[in-house]
Amino acid sequence: QVHLVESGGGLAQPGGSLRLSCAASGSIFSINHMGWYRQVPGKQRELVARIFKSGYTTMAEFVKGRFAISRDNAKNTASLQLNNLKPEDTAVYYCYVDPGLGATYWGQGTQVTVSS
Repeated sequence: QVHLVESGGGLAQPGGSLRLSCAASGSIFSINHMGWYRQVPGKQRELVARIFKSGYTTMAEFVKGRFAISRDNAKNTASLQLNNLKPEDTAVYYCYVDPGLGATYWGQGTQVTVSS
């Protein structure tokens, strides 16, 4: 069993910053890619950013230049730095890991609210 613990998030003003962290533990030997999706009520979950074991990253167009993702392969952790936040970034952010074995594991989600 794989367990994900998310931290970070909260309330920020427009133009502000937040940092999300995700730690994976349990029966996991290697993570192919991990990252974050986000979801607002009534809409589908959308990819925000992901990072592969090699360090290669995929960033959604709407966060390019504002968010940055990093990971520590040895610790099975990842972080998402959210800069220059906009009200439209308000959502629940879900960390995920994909060990590359056919299953995807999800965190509990953390609320990010951007408001003045």
